Parts: sequence; C-alpha cells; structure tokens
Amino acid sequence: MIRFESVGKRYPDGTVAVDDLTFEVAEGEMVTLVGPSGCGKTTTMKMVNRLIEPTSGRILVDGEDIARVDPVELRRRIGYVIQQVGLFPHRSVLDNTATVPHLLGVKKAQARKRAAELLDLVGLDPSVFGDRYPDQLSGGQRQRVGVARALAADPPVLLMDEPFGAVDPVVREHLQNEFLKLQAQVRKTVLFVTHDIEEAVRLGDRMAVYGEGRIEQLDPPAKVLGAPATPYVADFVGADRGLKRLSVTPIEPGDLVQPPVVRRNDAVSDAAHRMRADAARWAVVLDDDGSLHGWIDADDVSASGDGTVRDHARRMKAWLPLGASLKQAFSTMLQYDAGWVAVLDGDGSRFAGVLTPARLHEALRRSVDADERDVPREDVDLHSITGA
Repeated sequence: MIRFESVGKRYPDGTVAVDDLTFEVAEGEMVTLVGPSGCGKTTTMKMVNRLIEPTSGRILVDGEDIARVDPVELRRRIGYVIQQVGLFPHRSVLDNTATVPHLLGVKKAQARKRAAELLDLVGLDPSVFGDRYPDQLSGGQRQRVGVARALAADPPVLLMDEPFGAVDPVVREHLQNEFLKLQAQVRKTVLFVTHDIEEAVRLGDRMAVYGEGRIEQLDPPAKVLGAPATPYVADFVGADRGLKRLSVTPIEPGDLVQPPVVRRNDAVSDAAHRMRADAARWAVVLDDDGSLHGWIDADDVSASGDGTVRDHARRMKAWLPLGASLKQAFSTMLQYDAGWVAVLDGDGSRFAGVLTPARLHEALRRSVDADERDVPREDVDLHSITGA
C-alpha cells in the first residue's frame, strides 16, 4: 500500500533528515515509527502526504507515485491525526468530523450522517457530543474526534503523529486500547509516529526503530525486543526489553497446565478423591456446560464429606482469555495475589487450562528463543532452554 524507494530528504544547509529509505507497509498493516527526537520519523510520515517533499527517491501509495498527484487531492485521500488535534474551534464536533467529506463534495446531510456514525465508532455518542464545541471536550475526547475526522472520508491510509502524546497516562492507555479495537474493525494502512517505545510495541504490527535518518530495524515488536538487530537497537529498547516483551507475547494453548477439574454438582467426596489421586491442593470447578465456575481447595473438601462441590467452591477472579498477553497474565497474578490464572477459550465461555508463573516464564523464553532461531514458537524445545 505504501512503498518507499530509496527516499531521502536533505536540506539546503546539508542536514540529512532521511537517508536512502526503502521499505513497504502492507495494506491493513500498522507500522509504528519510533526513535529519538530528530531521527527522521516525522519527516518520513510527512513525506507521504507531501507536507515535506523528498529530495531523492519516490513514494508510492497503492502503486501510484505521489509526486504525480496534486498535493491537495492527495491529502484529502489520506487521514491525518496529530498530537494537537487541530479541530476548528468555531465548529461543532459533528461539523468538525464532517469537514473532509464536505470538501469532497458529499452533501451536508450525508456528511453529517457519516460523521455521526464515526463519532459513535470512536465511543462518542453523537446525540451527546455532536453539538458541543472543542473547548467543551476533554483532551481524550478531542483526540477521539480527531481520529473520527481522519476516518470520515474512508481513506485507505492513516498517518498519526504522536496522537496520544498530549494526554495523561491513564487516558493514553485507554485511547490506545480503543484505537486497537477500532483498527481491528476498519483495517487501515497506518503509519504511527511515537517517541514512546512501549506505545510502539503495543500498537504496531511491525515497528521501525530509527537511528539517524535511517531505519536500524523493521520487524514485529516481539522480534525487535527478543532479537535486536544492532547494538543501537538493543540499547534503545532498553535492558528491560524482556519485560516489555511480555506485552506482545500471547498466551497459547501449549503454555497451559491442565489441573484437576470437577463439576459444581459433583459430590464433595468425589472431588476430594480426584484431588488426592492427582496429589493436587486445588481443582477448577466448571458448570455443566464447561464454563468456568470457580475453584475449590483440598482443605475445604477434606473437612466435609457432605454436600456438593458448589457448596464449597470459591469465586474465580484471576482469569483471562486465550490470546491475552503474558503481561496481562502477570498483572492479574499480582492483582489477585494468585499463584495461577485460569485461561478461557477465544469466546470466553469454556475453560482451556491454567497459566502458572513457571509456565509464564517458559512461554517468554520460548518466544525469545523462537525469534533468535527464526523458527515457530511451537518448534522450540523447552529442554534446550530450561536445562531440564
């Protein structure tokens, strides 16, 4: 969708902002550009909508050389979100969002209808927020309007220049979560500039780590963290890159332990026998349909031989869906002071197994080793990395 071919930007004073840049962003992919100030990441992005003109090479969008396209027409086909948002203060939220469709000749009523749909998509009820003005919104709400406006003309490409950098950390994390959900629905081709390595890791399908005017590594975040291509990249992502990697390593079925399982209507004596047979101190309790009900402690059932499991079952607070990140699992363990977390299948209805701290560590090591050896994660022999 976006292709850079030997692109460079040199200013008259001899400053090289971008040097011989060649890479491609696939349709529907989000690539995060991360690096220190002055490294060329914002220049790279602004060359895509010709706010900055390259001095060498060429950029193609959907196979078309953008140098041959009228800059104004080009910008109307590319969504653009910046940190300062840039909303028109004298126009309502609904009219701000409808700006680009209106410029493209869409009738006012139709443009406002599209704007209302997009406001709803980004979590702003148009009946509540549509008639408000930018100064009546919080910083996070203004950023949402900025995203909605950028999507209003249904552009294939979205450029985002530190869009969440001007809000507090709590709001920023919430906006990141919402944008990931939105991207899963609209699947735009996105270049996302940030100076925050954790944001780049969290949001990008791939991340480009910039040095001085050039990309030092362009890979999925997990690979950048697990197998930095150069000493510069290793230093930039930090000595705690193993911890950062937790956020981009999903829980997979092979990571799970299968503990004793009992049903809530089982007799307590049967549950106690099952746990003794497995030398287990606890068991997972399921409903009749296989959904998670809770857990039961061996001491509870050994003290009473009467009744059913549900009379002694405890509520399960520490649980996650399959595919959640190892970071989420670790955080859940800490939040509930739990020695393990229950994991449910994709639709969150059926029990899949439990993740223990030992298995969490093994999953992280397996993921790192897979990237270093360039093999699928499931092909890594755990014995070779645990010493077992």
